[in-house]
Amino acid sequence: MSEEQVADQADSGAATYDAATVEAKWQPVWERLQPFRADDDVVRAGTREKRYALTMFPYPSGDLHMGHAEVFALHDVIARYWWQKGYEVLNPMGFDSFGLNAENAAIRDNAHPATFTYENIVVSTESCKKFGVSFDWTRTFNTSDPEYYRWTQWLFLRLRERGLAYRKNSPVNWCPFDQTVLANEQVIDGRCERCGNEVTKRELTQWYFKITEYAQELLDDLDDLAPTWPERVINAQRNWIGRSEGAHVRFPVEGHDDISVYTTRPDTLFGATFMVVAADAALASELVSDEQRPAYEAYLEKVRKASDIERLSTDRPKTGVYLGVQATNPVTGASIPVYAADYVLADYGTGAIMAVPGQDQRDWDFAKVFDLPVIRTVQPPEGWEGEAFTGDGPAVNSRNDSLDLDGMRVAEAKRAMIDWLEEHGVGQGAVNFRLRDWLLSRQRYWGAPIPIIHCPEHGEVPVPEDQLPVVLPELRGADLTPKGVSPLAAATDWVNVTCPTCGGPAKRDSDTMDTFVDSSWYFLRYCSPHEDDRAFDPELANLWGPCDIYIGGVEHAVLHLLYARFFTMVLRDMGLLEFGEPFAAQLNQGIVINEGAKMSKSKGNGVRLGEQLSAYGVDAVRLTLVFAGPPEDDIDWADMSPSGSLRFLQRAWRLSGDVTSAPGTDPATGDVALRRVTHHTLREAEQLVESHRFNVMVARTMELVNATRKAIDSGCGGDDPAVREAAEAVAILLSLVAPYIAEEMWERLGHEPTVARAGWPEVDEALLVEDSVTAVVQVQGKVRARLEVVPTISDADLEAAAMADPAVVRAIDGAQVRRVIVRAPKLVNIVVG
Repeated sequence: MSEEQVADQADSGAATYDAATVEAKWQPVWERLQPFRADDDVVRAGTREKRYALTMFPYPSGDLHMGHAEVFALHDVIARYWWQKGYEVLNPMGFDSFGLNAENAAIRDNAHPATFTYENIVVSTESCKKFGVSFDWTRTFNTSDPEYYRWTQWLFLRLRERGLAYRKNSPVNWCPFDQTVLANEQVIDGRCERCGNEVTKRELTQWYFKITEYAQELLDDLDDLAPTWPERVINAQRNWIGRSEGAHVRFPVEGHDDISVYTTRPDTLFGATFMVVAADAALASELVSDEQRPAYEAYLEKVRKASDIERLSTDRPKTGVYLGVQATNPVTGASIPVYAADYVLADYGTGAIMAVPGQDQRDWDFAKVFDLPVIRTVQPPEGWEGEAFTGDGPAVNSRNDSLDLDGMRVAEAKRAMIDWLEEHGVGQGAVNFRLRDWLLSRQRYWGAPIPIIHCPEHGEVPVPEDQLPVVLPELRGADLTPKGVSPLAAATDWVNVTCPTCGGPAKRDSDTMDTFVDSSWYFLRYCSPHEDDRAFDPELANLWGPCDIYIGGVEHAVLHLLYARFFTMVLRDMGLLEFGEPFAAQLNQGIVINEGAKMSKSKGNGVRLGEQLSAYGVDAVRLTLVFAGPPEDDIDWADMSPSGSLRFLQRAWRLSGDVTSAPGTDPATGDVALRRVTHHTLREAEQLVESHRFNVMVARTMELVNATRKAIDSGCGGDDPAVREAAEAVAILLSLVAPYIAEEMWERLGHEPTVARAGWPEVDEALLVEDSVTAVVQVQGKVRARLEVVPTISDADLEAAAMADPAVVRAIDGAQVRRVIVRAPKLVNIVVG
């Protein structure tokens, strides 16, 4: 049933339900009762089974917007359903309060990031509470609280102890607007994911987490997560990790050490006619001859202005410069030229590739520009008119005195070539990953300081644990405008310290950590948020974890989810966790658009959540968002009707006023037909919520309201126990979506608050069994009769009943029955002729 159909069926009389008054009435009651406060001891004792419902850590941007409203409404259906089903539910909320957004906004408004952030946290908290989400606010915290980032720093030091945090000099993604480095994952189509400006490259010494150490496990575990995670998230992670099997091959170079190259296609070595080194790799500068250096350096300046995305584009014209040196193909013995080019990246493998133009299109394009030879090593299919052939086929032109691959298919040729390389000591089989280590340094102020002291004598010295947290200096009144180095570098009183090892003069690391470090472990802190002597209580983390459902936007399919998985695996290996995956199941919500486009101030198509809440009430807006379609679909607010939702809610509310029987009345003596609808609805609602089909669950609730109203209007009467049973079921179902009106209905029905903890009604299985089923009888494909039969009727008995029906006899009219198809208890199809 559509929302407009519901609106059409709603009573046309004046509204008797005042949303604003009801909201004001119940907010303080819920604040007093704390119905959603999770009890660790209940789970410890095994009194109730646990469920951990988590929504993605929001940034405190001020008042809630439509995106927040959608994800909170969807998330709350599951959390409230679990409470009703008798679970003890951990459903916490806090704020991801460090980061560029707050810092940039503070610079824009000439305010301090802390002032901007904490004022917004107050507003966001009040809005969340008004929206009626079942969060446990006793566990809240903010990542910018020193009590929290103390343990972010502690975890950094623990990762460093395990060799998983290190510092190195390398080309990094640089945002010229935000004046900070970005991880590869934070560059979208060559632009900064936060500000949208084009990203360039810059050579800097930065801190990294060695996430590549866990690349294989991160990949393998996706098979276990696939049944409960969205397919597109699983695919995005697989593609980003990018496992490939191949070989490392050593190419001798005149006057230099051998170049080691990783290739996924060692079977094509006979076709390697030149080599390419990333122009911005240190290797290129080492290899270039004195004669070619001026040309190389001029080319390098151009390369540094291009983003990785641009450089990897397949339709970009190929450019490069000869480095003035020759390498030797270890399989053919041929001398081949070495070039620097932009279509190879410095951080891929060794920053160098063997170029096989016959089997790689980018190499083909480069070879054509520089007039280099092309040797095919895989035979294309007959009639092939393309250029590089990347498919499977028999090897050709692939033999030397000790190896003959000709005629082998690709897989066989790869194995044979790897065996030959290893036997001759010029290479070895290897596995490589597209995944790069996580760059976590940021040249900005508003973040967790990196707890390292740089000593001229002892190098990198960790801040002693008893000196954590390294608290951010306030720097009030200081210029925080990005200048390429962290503003902390100018805070001399803070930067200049003594070395913990030797007592000599030293300096703090002035960079701060990427905010994704803060959000990589926050779900563990929720399990024991008030600990002051450790990051989290392992017993409670293992008691509540892993999270049973994680709800948020698909934009975090790679970034946050990958990092949180990595942290969880490391903490497990440290002995702090018993599980390696943080999120057992995940649900992505779509976005709220308007008039077919993403909301934008410049487009003038924004929808203000506050105005919608004032006009229609929290419940109507929540119901509209949940009812709009499957959670993962985008919602076009222009097509929605919160007024229709409000009319339905008023109709449901009036239903509770029609009940005159006393609470606790035995429903068994009530109207059987209505009871069947109620119990079918409850059973189907269970299945729909658990399969995340929340919109259909709402539709079934609407149908139950209509069925109850019809029963009353047909003479059932408000004193019929079946009417009370139906109205109570409606209140409990609506408590998942529209908490205020559900609470009001529950009170009108004579119950104490809160309906959210009333418990899911027990479904009477006997009422789910149909007394009769309508069997359709077709003759030559046309319906000729409908028979009321028992659900257990056999095929033979159903066929006999159909053949005896007068209407069927007339339709056959003495013709020969050629075939009878029976699908008891619902269908008989008779073919004559």
